[in-house]
Amino acid sequence: MRNLLHIRDPTSRKPSRCTLKIMARTILITGGSSGIGSAMVRKFLDEGDSVWFTYLRGAESDPLHLDNELVRAFPLDLGDYSSVSSLVQSLPHIPDVLIHNAGVGSATVRRVSEKLHEQDEAMLRINAVGTLWLNDLLLPHFKDRNYGTIIFLSSVGGGITQVPGFRYSDGMSKAAIAFLGRILAADLAQTDISVFTICPGATQTPMFEASTLAGLDSTSRERLIAALPKGRMIKADEIAGLAYFLTTDAAKPLHGAVLDASMGLGVNPGLLQK
Repeated sequence: MRNLLHIRDPTSRKPSRCTLKIMARTILITGGSSGIGSAMVRKFLDEGDSVWFTYLRGAESDPLHLDNELVRAFPLDLGDYSSVSSLVQSLPHIPDVLIHNAGVGSATVRRVSEKLHEQDEAMLRINAVGTLWLNDLLLPHFKDRNYGTIIFLSSVGGGITQVPGFRYSDGMSKAAIAFLGRILAADLAQTDISVFTICPGATQTPMFEASTLAGLDSTSRERLIAALPKGRMIKADEIAGLAYFLTTDAAKPLHGAVLDASMGLGVNPGLLQK
């Protein structure tokens, strides 16, 4: 819900007449420089919100975002507690909405190390522990204010079901995120803080491209996509639209929900055969 201020209309001769001014909310989106995160940045900006997004230092942040005076970019390495702490300290104020979107996947984690055991450790540290660190640092402020929305991004192959063929540490880390969303929602059930978890399926993003589609020839690629629910991949904008809906009053009855946003893959994971 947006913050509302009643401001007297200086052009009116009637002193009792007021206009209603809607103040933009502040949305913090981790991992907002590409994929679903980038789509969420655009969606909230289009709706008139002020958006802060994080990017991994050394990676390029989307210059299109930075053309807007309502957006700011902050470096963040979720696998480094000092980076997480520095982000919280550098925020101008506590955001109205916190969206935990940043993370690594089965393919993107390879940039961390060539050793499999170090990749598995990084997967859990970045996706699960880093998300926990950031949430723990901001949660007391949400509680003091007793207001806000917290959204976690998990995955269908971790938060909802099991999809064969992916790294175990990938699914484990996403399952941990979904658990965090559920337990946090339970603890905050009698507050005015809303908590949700979104579990996307096969979404058209650089991460899905790297983990699933890369290396496939054109025929295999077309066959895999055709076998997906509805015969297509989910668009990042569709997940962004769902995230925006969850920040509205209409979504309040869904507090604590772990949402299967896979377009049907969650009930039929066998459709995704790499």
